[in-house]
Parts: sequence; structure tokens; C-alpha cells
Amino acid sequence: MTAPAFVLPGGVDDPATPSGGNIFDRRLTRELARRGRPVREVMVPGTWPEPEADARGRLERALGALPDGAVVLMDGLVACGVPHIVVPEARRLRLAVLVHLPLADETGLSAERAAELDAAERQTLRAARAVIATSLWAARGLVERHVLDATRVFTVEPGTDPAPLVPGTDTGSRLLSVASVTPRKGHDLLIRALAANTDLHWECVCAGPVPAEAEFTRRVRRLVGGLGLHDRVHFAGPLSGDALAGAYESADLLLMPSRAETFGMAAAEALARGLPVLASTAGALPDTLGRAPEGAVPGLLVPPGDVEALARALRHWLTDGALRDRLRGAARRRRAGLRSWEAAARDMAAVLDRMAERNNADALREDTR
Repeated sequence: MTAPAFVLPGGVDDPATPSGGNIFDRRLTRELARRGRPVREVMVPGTWPEPEADARGRLERALGALPDGAVVLMDGLVACGVPHIVVPEARRLRLAVLVHLPLADETGLSAERAAELDAAERQTLRAARAVIATSLWAARGLVERHVLDATRVFTVEPGTDPAPLVPGTDTGSRLLSVASVTPRKGHDLLIRALAANTDLHWECVCAGPVPAEAEFTRRVRRLVGGLGLHDRVHFAGPLSGDALAGAYESADLLLMPSRAETFGMAAAEALARGLPVLASTAGALPDTLGRAPEGAVPGLLVPPGDVEALARALRHWLTDGALRDRLRGAARRRRAGLRSWEAAARDMAAVLDRMAERNNADALREDTR
């Protein structure tokens, strides 16, 4: 059987720009190969989803070089913004699109640009034979948003790697955020909530890319300075490997005040270490946190965008030792229920196999989920 092609954004291996989508793509390809189900990677550098002319040309040539009937998996960041390139090729290829985040859900877009990206994504996904989301919540959202045939929409949730338990501290004062500094991740909300608790002992490390030229980055840095938090909030930049593992190991609580999340891989990585999570209820985050076997939530959940609720939950964590003990226990018990990357690769292989075995989209639709 010819290996499926996996069309990826060119920066998927760039340590300076780690993201949940990039980690998902890379781990999945490695696990598929380990299972004897390799994919042929097709890297297409560009400023996706709004590529320059050279990138559009590279994508056209890459797709055009694939034989008729080839099974092709495309990262949605590459596919969904250029339907004029992808849709004609979808008529001859067996195309699946992996959507990490709907393009229009990236915060900070103008209403007009969000509508344009939404329309482009709709065209692309309706032309694909299969659409793959990273959570059941995200899959349902894509079906409703783009009026898709639900039998063509599949879920492949990310996995996690086993990790040693974090020791934690008696005070619970070591706080960690693992996210790019973007509006969607809610660093502005986090800084305000931290500022409401300056009478308490804590320090916060923010690990993740900090786009130097972005207005949001400047706004967050102004907040930190204006609220007098320079000595307590530390931007570590993008971390990976041992450095990221060390940041988790040193932490007491992971903070995820996101405005939107289709899964929330950092939450799963924290739980794999028995580290509780303070998160918003945006998107799939409550499902990702899940519950320990006896039903306890391994963290605290607050409404998205609610700075006061976030500040209160943080104060509760910092001042209530019994609460910290309960949440740490629930997080440690939650570890056993986390999915593995092997399971994620098995789910993806099943979708790709189904596409390879069927000769037309109608046959694919007839399959049971």
C-alpha cells in the first residue's frame, strides 16, 4: 500500500514556534511510523493561513505531483485558507483535512477577515472526503458551523506521554502557563488576576513564544509593568524537551485562562505529571481535564473571560491547603485515564485506512463511526 501523504506547514519542527498543532502533527507521524504505518511528509513553508505567492505556488506544485486517488492528509492551517488551490485537487485525491482550530476562531481578527476565513474553510471542508477534529467538542462545532455531513467528521484526540509526578510545594505558589502569548490564550486576563493577589506569595513562569512585534505582546508587557509584576511574572520564551519538562516539574499549578480551545494539550501534559490545572471552561477544556475515577475534577474551572472568577479561584488555591491536597490527589488519579499517542495513531490510521479502501465519498459516508 502506498503511504499516505501528510501536507504540513513548514515550521512544524521549529523549536522557536512550538504549538499544540505542531506537536500533534509531529508526534502523530512518529507514532504512525513506529506502528509500521508511515506517512510521506510534504512540507510546505509559508505564512499560513495567509500565504505569500511563493508558498501558494509550492502548494499547487506539491498537490499536483500527487497521483490520482492518493490518500492525502492536510493540516488545516495549510488547507483551509486556500480553497481555490485545494478544492480542485480534492476532486481527484482522497483528501482528509485535520483541523486543529477553525481559522476564524483565532482571536484578534477583524470581523470582516474572520468571515472571509470562515467562508474559505467551509469551501475546503465541504470538498474533503474526511474532516478530522481533535476533540468531540470540536467535531460537533465543525459540523454545526459549516453544515457538514457528520458521517465524514472524525475525532482523533491527542495523546500524552507518561511522565514522573511533580513534587509540588507546601505553599502552592509556583504557577505556570504554557502557551503562546496570543489573545486566544488569555495572558491579559491572567496578568489582571495575578495582580488581584499581590498580597499573597506566588511567582508565575510563562513558557511559550512571545511574538515581539505583536500589539498583544506589547499590551501584555505594559500590563505587567503597570501593575508592578516585573519581579513576579517571568516570560521564559518557547521551551521544549528537558527545559519544558523542568518547568512542569517545578510548578504547583498550570494556568489556562483561554478564550477558546479545541483540546488543550498543555492541560493533558500537566495531568500526566499529577499537576492540577486552573482553566477556563472554553471549548473542550472541561472534557480534557475530565475527572478522576471517583468523579473529582483535577483542577478548578472558571468562565472564559471572567477576570474576577479567575482571581478568586487563584486566591482559593493559594490560601487553602486542604483544597490543594484534594486537587493534587485528583490530578494524580486522573493520570491513568489519559490517552496515549499509540491510541491517537491507531485512530488516525483507521481513518486513513477507510479512505484508502473506499473509491468514492459516498462509500465513505456509508461507513459507521
